[in-house]
Amino acid sequence: MKRFLPFLPQDPLVPVVRLNGMIAASGRVGAALNDAALAPVLERAFTRGKPKAVALQINSPGGSPVQSSLIAARIRRLADENKVPVHAFVDDVAASGGYWLAAAADHIWVDDCSIVGSIGVISASFGFHEFIGRYGVERRVYTAGESKSFLDPFRPERPEDVERLRRVLEQLHVAFKAHVTDRRGAKLPEGQDLFTGDFWAGSQAVELGLADGVAHLVPKMKEIYGDKVRLVPLGIRKPLFQRLGAHLAGAALASAEERALLARYGL
Repeated sequence: MKRFLPFLPQDPLVPVVRLNGMIAASGRVGAALNDAALAPVLERAFTRGKPKAVALQINSPGGSPVQSSLIAARIRRLADENKVPVHAFVDDVAASGGYWLAAAADHIWVDDCSIVGSIGVISASFGFHEFIGRYGVERRVYTAGESKSFLDPFRPERPEDVERLRRVLEQLHVAFKAHVTDRRGAKLPEGQDLFTGDFWAGSQAVELGLADGVAHLVPKMKEIYGDKVRLVPLGIRKPLFQRLGAHLAGAALASAEERALLARYGL
């Protein structure tokens, strides 16, 4: 009742935004996290009802560097514009792009068994040129522009293509490191390279400055904002056709890709 009577003191409000799943561009069927889908959710979290803070509940093995950067930048812009602190709570994993999102928060809380880190960039593919050659299949490619057949999986790798890809990956890695250093720099230990792509369990991540402590959402928010704090869950609303099971094949492929990402961390 108090929330509808403006002259009565209101209980502290903390919206809880669930960031669960692989990070991928909006065109990917079944992808859980992307900037376009999260934009209205985050806008509502930071601007409705005068929140005391916003909590991010993260469980993500990563994915697209671009979408990770866009989502994190949106979180920081809204937090700074509205002067609202952000707390990230890591469930099973905040790795790679998932940690990029966590680092956008002012405080990162983990479980002892959470997987945290993997501050690196990866590109993976397959090569089929020997396979198709074995079966008498000839690959014919015609281009205008010498780089248009860059890393064609049906042709042998060219050293110059591999080197070009490594330069691009290094540029993405530099952006990732800059984001983490900007957000966590004063808390990171000197003389230790945490940007190798390695990952750690939650309690060790705290020791390394990648997280602020071991804590869970409800008790921590009550500790900071009082026992009467209102935790309001917010999340992406799936379109009706997805809720009814449409595009099952595409969703299954996206799920398989997400499982492959999680498998890197033993999950």
